[in-house]
Amino acid sequence: MDIYLQATVWVGLAFLASLVSVRLGISVAMVEIFVGALGGNFLGIQATPWINFLAGVGSILLTFLAGAEVDPAVLRRRWKESLVIGSVSFLFPFLAAMAYTYYVAGWSLPAAKIAGIALSTTSVAIVYAVMVETGLNKTELGKIILTACFITDLGTVAALGVLFAHYNLWLVIFLAALAVLLPFLPPLARSLFANCADRVSEPETKFFLLVLFGLGALAVKANSEAVLPAYLAGFVMATVFAEQRQFVRRLRGLSFAFLTPFYFLKAGMFVSFNALFAGIGLITVLLAVKMAAKVAGVWPLTTLFRFGRNDSAYTTLLMSTGLTFGTIASLFGLTHGYITQSQYSILVTVVILSGVVPTLVAQAFFKPEAETVEVAQKTSTIPLEKTFS
Repeated sequence: MDIYLQATVWVGLAFLASLVSVRLGISVAMVEIFVGALGGNFLGIQATPWINFLAGVGSILLTFLAGAEVDPAVLRRRWKESLVIGSVSFLFPFLAAMAYTYYVAGWSLPAAKIAGIALSTTSVAIVYAVMVETGLNKTELGKIILTACFITDLGTVAALGVLFAHYNLWLVIFLAALAVLLPFLPPLARSLFANCADRVSEPETKFFLLVLFGLGALAVKANSEAVLPAYLAGFVMATVFAEQRQFVRRLRGLSFAFLTPFYFLKAGMFVSFNALFAGIGLITVLLAVKMAAKVAGVWPLTTLFRFGRNDSAYTTLLMSTGLTFGTIASLFGLTHGYITQSQYSILVTVVILSGVVPTLVAQAFFKPEAETVEVAQKTSTIPLEKTFS
């Protein structure tokens, strides 16, 4: 197929997803995944190298922006909630999924470890997209959820590294580059903003792309993934970006309008309806295992921290989502021979369903009103947890 015809089809699907999202009031990320699945199963769309690249860049920028939404002030002030909820959100489903696939489903131990990691994640991409669309990224509740997601996926990254790392020279170089660059990234960025801001050539955007691509190249050399350093880079840039909201809006516009649709459409494209029906039993069980483990771990903690019933349910459901790091872990297992093609299809389907189902339920039945929360936080003198009730 001609490259421009391919682009027409993919952008047309992205445009259709946007219209459906606006019409139904559903997160565009969810609609793009569904439209991508339809395109993969009925239109025969396939991921070419240039689509893979754009989707990869979209996931990197989206993860970078998500990391930047983790408010360090909230992390310091609400560290207990973020750390405890995020850690349990990783640990419970990791152990539950690994135990079920190893002892009940009969998978090998390496495959079970991959399953545990893939199903322990919380989707930064989906949660961030939902936070931005609803305006909850500006509220204390939204920032706590994003911070807890950060902790959860740090657990995922650590598990993948500890359990499957190749301890070689490239890993040392990658870690050294992170240790050297990340502390200096904020002052370098501030200097660039002070001297080159608001130029037509957008040197700030090119600077961050240079950093993200460079770190991504080292990550791949070290047998890791490019989104991992992007997440950490976004986190260290959070304070700077809080002062540069106009730049963040431009970068977000570039990502959501052009790049992330390729990522979400591609993620949906890998959902095979035939594989889904063939493995529907195990897919259903694994989805239930993940959801039950997330609920068992997160819900009591949100109740303990007095989030309020509605916001406890909303937080628990969003922490149950999965996509970015779940698909990364699954693909890592497949490419390194730890899981089979059939196991990969099952895991990816569960991961994508865990992104769709909890988000739709959360948005339909438990979505907080961002404006109400913001007003309550600004005008009320009672503790934050009371405003969540």
